[in-house]
Amino acid sequence: MAFSNNEDDEIVSEINLTPLIDIMLVLLIIFMVTSSVSLESGLDIDLPKTTSETSTKEGNTVIISVDDEENVYIQGNIVQYNNDVELEEEIKKALEAENTRTVIFEGSKTSTLEKAITVMDIAKRAGADKFAIAAQGSN
Repeated sequence: MAFSNNEDDEIVSEINLTPLIDIMLVLLIIFMVTSSVSLESGLDIDLPKTTSETSTKEGNTVIISVDDEENVYIQGNIVQYNNDVELEEEIKKALEAENTRTVIFEGSKTSTLEKAITVMDIAKRAGADKFAIAAQGSN
């Protein structure tokens, strides 16, 4: 094995930025795809505002909304029910259809806390075990 003493052999002291740029572009694409998951249910719910940073939940979820008149919506569709058992069955169907146990609860600013707690309790009995409360950012 011979060592070369040529003056033409220079040490490359530059950092190759191509792999770094490739990784950053892949991360940017992943961020754009995952952040585009929206929580829009098609309802005009006046969500409470928040000043803290929140993250969006990825994957399948069931969105339960309560409007100003305390009507209950599941996935944007109004639910007609006479008692808590019928509402529980509707939530259970939605959870099974989405194949999830995660519920995002949207409530209007003027809806009562009692109604919100009642609906979340019914959702828990229907099989939900992860809950999130939707709020509108202060942007």
